[in-house]
Amino acid sequence: MDGMLDWLGENAWAGWIGLAVVLGIIETTTTDLVFLMLAGGALAGAAAAAFGAPLLLQAIVAILASAALLGVVRPIAKRHLRTPLETRTGVAALVGRQAVVLRRVDGESGQVKLGGEVWSARAFDEHEVIEPGEKVQVAEIEGATALVFRTGP
Repeated sequence: MDGMLDWLGENAWAGWIGLAVVLGIIETTTTDLVFLMLAGGALAGAAAAAFGAPLLLQAIVAILASAALLGVVRPIAKRHLRTPLETRTGVAALVGRQAVVLRRVDGESGQVKLGGEVWSARAFDEHEVIEPGEKVQVAEIEGATALVFRTGP
């Protein structure tokens, strides 16, 4: 028994990694990211153990890392996971793409052909006027309207 305790004392990192694996497995059943963040804290404890920190410091590192992951990373990850796939890829993918003006674009209205579809458009610079046939670039998407600016002379 003493030999096992000695081994655990010298290889505490293995215990922390084992805990991280168990927490990771539990996360697969909950998918709420809580146990994943706790597993990250356990990995931080393993790193502290690998650098020879005493057990109390390892635990403090694990607790602080878990708290930081739960308080900072988890809310961001949850927000990202809740964002519909179309929002992340569809509309966001249009920003920076080129379009062709179909109907005069100014600060209030217009129409462009963007990605094979006709979009309502406005000039990004509200004082700019862009005539049909000119090429524009999408600066941003506001609802169903592309805000565009002239790309060439």
